[in-house]
Amino acid sequence: MAFPSSPRPTKPDPAGPGQESVWDYPRPPRVEPVSARLVVRFAGEVVAVTSRALRVLETASPPSYYFPPSDVRMELLHSSGHETVCEWKGRAEHFDLVVGGQSSSRAVWAYPEPQPGYQSIAGYVAFYPGRVDEASVGAERVTPQPGGYYGGWVTADIVGPFKGDPGTGGW
Repeated sequence: MAFPSSPRPTKPDPAGPGQESVWDYPRPPRVEPVSARLVVRFAGEVVAVTSRALRVLETASPPSYYFPPSDVRMELLHSSGHETVCEWKGRAEHFDLVVGGQSSSRAVWAYPEPQPGYQSIAGYVAFYPGRVDEASVGAERVTPQPGGYYGGWVTADIVGPFKGDPGTGGW
């Protein structure tokens, strides 16, 4: 069932000191390095930790964080056979995260051969924060981007409104 599209917000939420508005993020998206310590936990184990991530910033979405594969326990990722296409970045492969007897379907994605302008994320992996037990930026536990389709990481320094809820697909 398709949801009716709601109009794009005409006024973003006000950003306070030290905050970023997702409405100031560009379209097409921008990729930038991040030195903050990022940690992903699932099934009682740390599955990824880095201070060498890249984040992708796109209008109306909280940042998605991409981990270098050397900072991820890659043996825990199993191809799901699912693919999606981003108009900017290209074809993404999705992976199930499997730790011991626990599995999270399509918890991870990667762009093995991204389109021009996004080669820096080639082979890096990104985690849906709502499909793992915990994802953090520094000492802050993140909140998943609304809706479950997008993989943005919401932190206190990011303000919206964010796309992802029903009716926001056209933003």
